[in-house]
Amino acid sequence: MASDKQVTFVIVGGGIAGVTCAEQIASQFASDEVCLLTASPLVKTVTNFKQVSKTLEEFDIEEQPSSVLEEKYPNLKVIQSAVNLLRAEEHLLQAENGQTFHYKKLCICSGARPKLLSLDNPHVLGIRDTDSAQEFQKRLSKAKRIVVIGNGGIALELVYEVEGCEVIWAIKDKAIGNTFFDAGAAQFLIPSLEAEKKDRSLPCKRARYTTDKTGGQSGATGELGSALGPDWHQGIELRGTEQNSSGVHIEYECEVSQIYTQQEFLRSQLDTEKSELGLWPAYVQLTNGTIYGCDFVVSATGVVPNTDPFLSGNHFELAGDRGLRVDDHMRTSEQDVYAAGDVCTAGWEPSALWQQMRLWTQARQMGWYAARCMAADVLEEPIELDFCFELFSHITKFFNYKVVLLGKFNAQGLGQDHELLVRCTKGQEYVKVVLTGGRMVGAVLIGETDLEETFENLILNQMDLSRYGEELLNPNIDIEDYFD
Repeated sequence: MASDKQVTFVIVGGGIAGVTCAEQIASQFASDEVCLLTASPLVKTVTNFKQVSKTLEEFDIEEQPSSVLEEKYPNLKVIQSAVNLLRAEEHLLQAENGQTFHYKKLCICSGARPKLLSLDNPHVLGIRDTDSAQEFQKRLSKAKRIVVIGNGGIALELVYEVEGCEVIWAIKDKAIGNTFFDAGAAQFLIPSLEAEKKDRSLPCKRARYTTDKTGGQSGATGELGSALGPDWHQGIELRGTEQNSSGVHIEYECEVSQIYTQQEFLRSQLDTEKSELGLWPAYVQLTNGTIYGCDFVVSATGVVPNTDPFLSGNHFELAGDRGLRVDDHMRTSEQDVYAAGDVCTAGWEPSALWQQMRLWTQARQMGWYAARCMAADVLEEPIELDFCFELFSHITKFFNYKVVLLGKFNAQGLGQDHELLVRCTKGQEYVKVVLTGGRMVGAVLIGETDLEETFENLILNQMDLSRYGEELLNPNIDIEDYFD
């Protein structure tokens, strides 16, 4: 393999954004070689894609060996190596395996890495990729109690799925899952934590491949592989040592002030009855003063865009969240360098009904759109901002309920200028719409409501709904008949 290569398109990252971008480019430019660099031996591919409505889409994510991609696209070459260095002015990218690529167009899709509470504490585990999920499963199988820190998607899924182990869940907010829903929805979901779990021994949606001991690591950097799929916990048993499910205890409005090893804790001057806490491998002190002993701590406190390998010697404009700022054609501030997915931050003036969230759906949409923008640039054709950026929409599952989020679902950026309508049937559904000036601008749908398409249309066409008032959510009225 030549160590110096001239390539039209180089894409960095084997996650959903990178693979989607590479597939799109490889199919459109069948006679050009496309190189995809990935730190992990497995790549994430979208399967069972279904367009549910104009903007809502559902899909599964499968991990596959890179050979599957190369067989599908003969012009696509997957190189398993992390990036060593980028010299954007020279259009030169060097991989850790020593290969150098002279590219015409580069798309950075390197994702994000977990914000770990502590980088060097053996009792703190961050869950980001398949390897760390397997490590979690292994450690959980010997655990009686874990402490979970964080309130995002992975924390929500984790506390629900874990059985046979006591879970202490510390969140800095007044309600669970506030990234995704309000306190009302949180109250609707809380009983699910105590309820007897339904048998969920369903077939796993995602094919799994075991990797050797170096799987997910790359070179000397020990760089993590790409992020987990939305159904990462399916097919792996998340069970501790206790026979009965020991339940979840939530500590609200607090953060971690200190994590101690057993030795540090026993030596500490803390004014607490140490004998009452028992002997544990680790101890977590929260900002509310409470101390818990535990087997280990799960850090699920969000992610940081993985930009470090690309910054040295270049002039990338970064957004406030440290993501690569991109314009409405997914271009960074460096010529011929694009970015998509978790590593980038939308730098254009967004639609009034869209916001960026580092989610699977947006990684796929951005990767696909970035490829179209690169193609348009090479072919010197005009391109408009894709319709998927018109309305924020996301389908997921929490606590075994279907969850649909539309538009400004949490009244993001609306201040006091909005009203909420809520309908809740305990154990069945939770429906909330956000109205401003009589027009629907957002919605949260939990359960099998069948309202997503109707509400999407009402948000997109901005029809004045003032005259319907609270009848809008009257369960005895078939709202679809009104607005079809």
